Amino acid sequence: MSTCLRILAALGLAASVGCAPWQGAQLYQSGTDALDRGETAVAIADLERAAELVPEASEVQNHLGLAYQAAGRDAEAREAFERAVALDCDNRAAKENLAVAELRSERGP
Repeated sequence: MSTCLRILAALGLAASVGCAPWQGAQLYQSGTDALDRGETAVAIADLERAAELVPEASEVQNHLGLAYQAAGRDAEAREAFERAVALDCDNRAAKENLAVAELRSERGP
């Protein structure tokens, strides 16, 4: 199975065969890779576009939150984590990331 097909399946989009889910999966992967390399600007750009293309993908929102967090954009990170949990209340990583973001916001800068 190709990387994009695995990502589509992981995002719950395997049944969707349109261009948007496919592009979204590619951008999710490239954004995640950029985040892993510490390239937050690239990660944010790719993940924001992925979120536009597949707005129902909780995983995309969670990784977008991580990218925002890495860039010091804490309010946007929290919003992305909230969207991720709202889309999939079983997304454990998003729930944990949201809890951390909430603690950070309570503590202040």
